[in-house]
Formats: sequence, C-alpha cells, structure tokens
Amino acid sequence: MSRISPTLVAKNGMICCLGCGHALTKTGTSWKTHATMTAVPFHTLPGASAGLHAGVLLRQFVCPNCCRLLDSETALPEDPFLEDIVVI
Repeated sequence: MSRISPTLVAKNGMICCLGCGHALTKTGTSWKTHATMTAVPFHTLPGASAGLHAGVLLRQFVCPNCCRLLDSETALPEDPFLEDIVVI
C-alpha cells in the first residue's frame, strides 16, 4: 500500500479511499470520475468575496462509500476536471 495523497492510497493496483478502503478505480486512470462530485457556486459560500465571478464553482469529490472528502477544486462550469492520474 502506498499513500498518494492525504486522502487516497494505491493498493493492489487500485486507487482507494484512505478512510474506508473503497476502491475507486485502477491506477493509471482518472479516479475523480469514480468519486461522487458536488458543485456549489463559490459566491454562495460564507465569506466569499463580493467581487468573485458568479460562475466560479467549488467542486468537491467524495468517496461514494463513506462520503469522506477526497479533493476539491475551483473551476468554471465548462472547465474539465483537474485530472489526477496516478501511475505506480
């Protein structure tokens, strides 16, 4: 088992949630497409700047098994995911 981030491990050729061990996908592929994603307009979050572009989203990727937050990113709605492909 190799820890690849604060929330993910590589185990037996799979990318897994560190919290519950749920296998998301094989190493060498994008794990984010196998996580549960929520997207919230950033300007609706507490403390958001009034000057923030209304289209900016906070994307949160969580484990579909235990709901642990695995990663987050900011993006515009049309932006692709920031790919996290792990090759071990």
